[in-house]
Amino acid sequence: MKIAIVTASDRASCGDYEDTSGPAIADWLETVVTSPYRIIRRIVPDGIESVRDTLVELCDLEGAALVFTTGGTGPSPRDLTPEAMALTIEKELPGFGELLRFAGLQQTPTAILSRQTAGIRGRSLIVNLPGQPASITLSLQAIFAAIPKCLELIGAGGMTVSDRWGAEGHAAPRLPDYLRPPS
Repeated sequence: MKIAIVTASDRASCGDYEDTSGPAIADWLETVVTSPYRIIRRIVPDGIESVRDTLVELCDLEGAALVFTTGGTGPSPRDLTPEAMALTIEKELPGFGELLRFAGLQQTPTAILSRQTAGIRGRSLIVNLPGQPASITLSLQAIFAAIPKCLELIGAGGMTVSDRWGAEGHAAPRLPDYLRPPS
């Protein structure tokens, strides 16, 4: 199985900034995925065309079953990953974005500014993740139990994961304390 990681960052793509988010995803996958897989990495500038073209290449030409993007999901003018996704996917899976934002609220109230989403292109699942390594870990922990089943349902092949991350052993994120009603 091929798993692609796309970092959307103007600074990282031109070498002004070291990409730490892409390696954070790869490191996390190494601890969770137990079936054989190969990572394909790309670092592209922020922007609709660069992200869209890379996603199309990875899904259609490289045959990546799972594609993670990192970065470009905030509200700033150059954060255009969701716009690129909208032009790339055939089906949106809004539950991923909803859970990603909910999980992010455990870390920071500004998680509500995130525009993360997920969708399907052919037999590929594409998931937008945030650009900060700590947020990436939290995000993957929140959504990963659904990924193997989604890959199976879209015909992308099987993925086995450590018992802790299977759908049966996964605990959903809980409401952060600052959002809980007073007792």
